This record gives sequence, structure tokens and C-alpha cells, in this order.
Amino acid sequence: MKPPKTGSALPISATEAKTLFADWKAARALVLAVSGGPDSMALMWLAARWRRAMTGGPDLIAVTIDHGLRRGSAREARQVKLLATSLGVTHRIVRWSGAKPESGLPAAARDARYRLLARTARAHGALHILTAHTCDDQAETVLMRLSRGSGIAGLSAMARETMRDGFILARPFLNVPKSRLIATLKKAKIDYVEDPTNRNLNFTRPRLRALMPALAEEGCDAHNLTRLASRLARANTALELLVDGAERYLALQDDDAQRPGFRTEAFAVLSEEIKIRLLLRVIDRVGCEGRAELGKVEALLLALESAANHADFGRRVLLRRTLAGALVTLTPERISVEPAPPRRRTN
Repeated sequence: MKPPKTGSALPISATEAKTLFADWKAARALVLAVSGGPDSMALMWLAARWRRAMTGGPDLIAVTIDHGLRRGSAREARQVKLLATSLGVTHRIVRWSGAKPESGLPAAARDARYRLLARTARAHGALHILTAHTCDDQAETVLMRLSRGSGIAGLSAMARETMRDGFILARPFLNVPKSRLIATLKKAKIDYVEDPTNRNLNFTRPRLRALMPALAEEGCDAHNLTRLASRLARANTALELLVDGAERYLALQDDDAQRPGFRTEAFAVLSEEIKIRLLLRVIDRVGCEGRAELGKVEALLLALESAANHADFGRRVLLRRTLAGALVTLTPERISVEPAPPRRRTN
């Protein structure tokens, strides 16, 4: 489905909402992440209207995470509850308790939000958590990742569905402009709140958001950035299929295929992108320190190739490196990957 242009501000009709939510009509229950802002309030309103038109269908549980980071958040959560009750939607307010970090607050709040949403979903027997990310959010995500030098997978940005903590994160509005959600609420005469942190230029996303009007003048608008993400996602899927094939080929070439790694000679003839993705896969499977950073895997590949090209083949071990909790060892015959030994504790 092609993303509509962001200039359109038509409300979302009942027919369109039916299409947007169709993928989840057979779910037992759906958790809706509802903060009280326009996007998530539209999510709850449209999901409730869609559900009322069905015979049977999933239970809806709206969840508001009160991060406790600013005045008025508790009152706003109660306002969401009032609307949810009027729509016949079960509502839960969940508070993020405990100390808050002094730095990296947006990321910490996001992690807490998903953790608490997952806990609530588990309690209600739901496998799906729906968020109200729009194509405007997708465009900002592309810009954020572009500024950090992300690869193709990163620039694919958010997918309509992704797995997180054993749950399916679903984004029905990923191709819908925020302006249309606001128009939907205005037509329905539903109030919403604006989180002031969304305009706080101390944070990256609001700074990029402030740049969007100027970028749009040059054609770099939400529509085109979302289209870019879709095209890169398509390319990423194709590349992953090639990596699947390369992985099977290398396993057939390897006399020791039960151990993670690759034959050095067979690995060397592959293209650079495929080699990087293979290393990412095996390090992420074996390591114990989270996903390996793309830049570090690229540096590892350069080190492996340099060591192989300038090898003294009288040596058994040409290179040994630790990355993301995995130990990578290069010999003339094989690149082996195994769990890294525990780090030494320093007093």
C-alpha cells in the first residue's frame, strides 16, 4: 500500500479503518498503547468503532503508561480512561515507578513503556500490542538513523509488525499522516493532549521534527522518506534471502558445520555485504552482550581480511577478536565463533 501524501487531512472513514485493522481481526485480544496524544487517541477511537461493527472479534485493552515525568500526567491518564469507558474499551493505567536516569531519558522511557505494555498484554492473554506510529514518525526515524550512519536494515525503519519480548508490535497507521488522525478526532469532537516533551529541543526527535518543514520544501517530506523506508525494507528482505542461501552453502562446505563459523576459503569469495550479515547473524546467536553494532562488525571483517591476506601460514591462529560477547578466531582453515570467556573483574 502506497503511503498517502502528508498534505491530505481527510478523516479516516469506518471503511478505511476496517482495512487498517483487518490483519488482527482474528486475535483474541489487542492491547492499545494510548498516551492521550492525538495519534493514540485516534487509535483507540478507530479501533473501538471497528470492533463495534464486528460480530465477535478481539477484546480491546487500552493501556496508558504514566511515566511520572511531568505534572498533569496522572490527570491525562484519567482522561483517557473516561474516553475508553465511554467507548466500551477496557482501560488500565500502569505507572513507571522507581528512579529515572539523568541521561538517556527518552530511550529509558521507551524501554519502560514497552516492558509495561508487555506485562499488561501477558496478564490479559494478548499477543499483539498496537501503537499509533504514523508516517510522520517513520520519516523522523529514517532521519535519526540516517544521521547515525545506519545500514540498509536500520534505514528500513519501523515495520508494520515486529516481534519484541515475545509479543507482536503492530503499527496500523504507519502509512497514515498524523494530520489525518487529528482530522478524525476533530470530526468526532474528541479532545487530546500535546506532550510538551515533543517540542523539547534538548531531544533529538523534536529537533529533527523542527527541520521537517524546510526539508519538505526540498522534496524530503514524510511521504518520500516513508517511501524510502519501504523500498529499503524490500531490498533488505531480498538481501536476507541471499544470506540464507549463503549460510546453507557454507554449511555444506564445512566439515565442522555443527560448530558456529565458516570455512575461511569459502567465506572469502562472498560479497562484502553478505559476509557482514553472516558475521552479524552468528555473533548475535553466540554472543551474550546484545546485538553487535554494524560498525564494529564492519571493522571486524576488515581485520579478518587483512589478517588472511597478510598471513604467516606457519601460525595456527591468524586473528582472535571478541565482539558482543562472542570470540571470533581466524585460522587458515576456518573462522570459528564461540562464547567469549567471562571478563576479568578489576578491583
